[in-house]
Amino acid sequence: MTPQPNPEAGAAVKAADRAHVFHSWSAQDLIDPPAVAGAEGSYFWDYDGRRYLDFASGLVYTNIGYQHPKVVAAIQEQAANLATFAPAFAVEARSEAARLIAERTPGDLDKIFFTNGGADAVEHAVRMARLHTGRPKVLSAYRSYHGGTQQAVNITGDPRRWPSDSGSAGVVRFWAPFLYRSRFYAESEQQECARALEHLEATIAFEGPATIAAIILETVPGTAGIMVPPPGYLAGVRELCDKYGIVFVLDEVMAGFGRTGTWFAADLFDVVPDLITFAKGVNSGYVPLGGVAISDKIAQTFGKRVYPGGLTYSGHPLACAAAVATINVMAEEGIVENAERLGAEVVEPALRELAERHPSVGDVRGVGMFWAVELVRNRETREPLVPYNAAGEANAPMAAFGAAAKANGLWPFINMNRTHVVPPCNATAAELKEGLAALDAALSVADEYTD
Repeated sequence: MTPQPNPEAGAAVKAADRAHVFHSWSAQDLIDPPAVAGAEGSYFWDYDGRRYLDFASGLVYTNIGYQHPKVVAAIQEQAANLATFAPAFAVEARSEAARLIAERTPGDLDKIFFTNGGADAVEHAVRMARLHTGRPKVLSAYRSYHGGTQQAVNITGDPRRWPSDSGSAGVVRFWAPFLYRSRFYAESEQQECARALEHLEATIAFEGPATIAAIILETVPGTAGIMVPPPGYLAGVRELCDKYGIVFVLDEVMAGFGRTGTWFAADLFDVVPDLITFAKGVNSGYVPLGGVAISDKIAQTFGKRVYPGGLTYSGHPLACAAAVATINVMAEEGIVENAERLGAEVVEPALRELAERHPSVGDVRGVGMFWAVELVRNRETREPLVPYNAAGEANAPMAAFGAAAKANGLWPFINMNRTHVVPPCNATAAELKEGLAALDAALSVADEYTD
């Protein structure tokens, strides 16, 4: 794992990238993508020999870290035996991946429809809900992200939706609970929960219950801020869905497969939705894979009625072999338990202590290996360190914070005025302490921008 500098090779990689690769979510002429030479475990390194502790887990998906030998070997073995096959056939890797996932989903979500990633999982969950109910509308929350495809991005509640918002996607948004920036003037988690549920039911009433196919929520919202819902909220949404015949969809693309210290975040709240979308951690992103876990009630809708949807690579053997190996590794090595234990014993106490010492830290929240640190200019007013959806000079304080983290060998996950602490779920206590020390130093830079 010792990086060997090779700047000439790095320059060639970057030159080819800049000549031919069109990057997502970017103004192409304004970016300078780092050239990665290698990765292992919780670290990656560049061609200049600089090594970074990845507190972003890629895009919050390397739940077992980089290059786990058992998963790499499983992909190699599958490639040698059956590299690909059409989705209409029963294939061992596909069947076994579905079985292992179904064993871990809550309740009776025992049928698995495989997709290529999280966005198309959301697309198909919404399609299933609309066909099951015969209704057109979907309710989703502000402060959410559900994917970059057309329907998924229109369901999303953050600014990435704006350039693609068709205004005709059958989506209605509502406010989900978030006490630190409450839209309900709440003073406690109990008030926030009750008022958020009252608001949601009023939204259902005014939209017309008979027009609403689904309510979709991230069990624990990810990119939007890792806002753990208050006790009783998801159970309350489940009750509203049952009351009005609405399909309840939980998006666990980011929160699933150990990230919250449980196999699925729904387990934290003892709630069973009708559909769960997943991706990312199901095979740590080694080969693209996502899917929808489907309840018996919805699966029966398509027992003798054709489900009008599919993908060429649904349940791709290489991706499913990676999922089988990943799930087995997580079970054998106690990775879910590691996320729960070290999240509680190492990450949370350290972040609480940082919050006491750094005036730029307004709020710390999370669970397992899924934490957000909200940065502010003023703790009393809670003014964000940078404006909502800031760019350019307006985003300078967060850019300075990010540069300081990288200078200390920490690769952070930054969105708006937050940094998320989302390391691999099998990170060691020593690695976590190393990253938290680098975060401590970077927060001193953010402190310089406070009032």
